[in-house]
Amino acid sequence: MKRIIVVLVLFAIMATYSSCSVTLNGASIPAEMSTVDVEYFDNNALFVVNNLSQNFTEALKQRIRSQSRLSIVRTPEADAVFSGAIIAYNIAPVSVQATGNGNTPPIANASRLTITVKVKYKPNNSKKGLEHAEGYEQEFTKTADYTGDIGSQEQALILNITKQLTEDIFNKAFADWK
Repeated sequence: MKRIIVVLVLFAIMATYSSCSVTLNGASIPAEMSTVDVEYFDNNALFVVNNLSQNFTEALKQRIRSQSRLSIVRTPEADAVFSGAIIAYNIAPVSVQATGNGNTPPIANASRLTITVKVKYKPNNSKKGLEHAEGYEQEFTKTADYTGDIGSQEQALILNITKQLTEDIFNKAFADWK
């Protein structure tokens, strides 16, 4: 009998809160929000990888499609807009190995790829139900360490970092709803 009461109480609490928002994979999205516009993220980094902008933009769209009920649209009337740019793409050594003699410079034993994206997320506050929705403008940075030549690993590293970045961007926009 106690289990039935507990289940009914939990069901009543969930029903009360579900009228305000929809939750999926930890995301809380207002019921009034149904569309989002993801603008193209230009690569403004000093070092440009040809497919990085396209791949990042598509990865963010895919993250939204797979983890929410939102539709991706290209219109100023969208319920929210993601915009921004890739602002840094850097490769730097993280550990150095000395060579055998004093005349040869040390070589990088491991290196780190770092990608930084500046993102602006803006809900359409003129729409009913979204008047108090908050946006943000923030930089997101992720890294991946590797050994050896970057050429054979670069696309896999970019994919890994992109996955982490889009997760952070999605969570910042939709897991911070109050």
